[in-house]
Amino acid sequence: MKITILTLFPEMFQGPFSSSIIKNAQKLGVVELEFINIRDYGIGAHRTVDDTPYGGGIGMLLRVDVIKDAIDDAKKRSSVVSAKQKIILMTAGGKKYDQRTAETYASLAHLIIVCGHYEGFDDRIRNYVDAEISIGDFVVTGGEIPAMLIIDSVTRLLEGVLKIGVTDAESFSYTDGDTYLLEYPAYTRPAIFDGHPVPEVLMTGNHKKISEWRLQEAKNKTSKARPDLLKGTSR
Repeated sequence: MKITILTLFPEMFQGPFSSSIIKNAQKLGVVELEFINIRDYGIGAHRTVDDTPYGGGIGMLLRVDVIKDAIDDAKKRSSVVSAKQKIILMTAGGKKYDQRTAETYASLAHLIIVCGHYEGFDDRIRNYVDAEISIGDFVVTGGEIPAMLIIDSVTRLLEGVLKIGVTDAESFSYTDGDTYLLEYPAYTRPAIFDGHPVPEVLMTGNHKKISEWRLQEAKNKTSKARPDLLKGTSR
């Protein structure tokens, strides 16, 4: 899979992607990360990428012509058919990102991520992307850190990155029928710590009872922390 990131600050990605799982995934050739500096498509000698908003207001907006040129170039660099390629724009006003979306993106051959910055972007940029994505109901300085989260969540789902079965019983992957649950509690040694014991059922070796306990605990945890998942409102 290829992931192309359109950003004004490609250097921000060097630390997070030079270690751990994403580093290994790149080394194995499972994922290819490409960084395109939006500044390279800027206007004039100073490579201007933003301008003041029509109608007045505070801050600067990314120009639609600059972003469109960067998107077009990203598409030209890939031989992937459009059905296996998606362009997403990181914005606080987008659809909230979730595990289902991560799974969808992991099935693509090419994902292009546009990172906004400054005060925002010319609204016409929306005409050239397939989806607008938000990581939550809050605002951050730019789209770079949200993009990192998406890249990590997608990369770990790609075949060959993690051991088989690792992602089957995680939060938002663990299920009860068509309901998505948070992951059940997990324990390791010591069996008792500071007066807190490991639940006895986990020590029995009875896999049927353990499975039943884990499902019930996942339901309890989800009901307490994320009741919206049980109601289906998060999907």
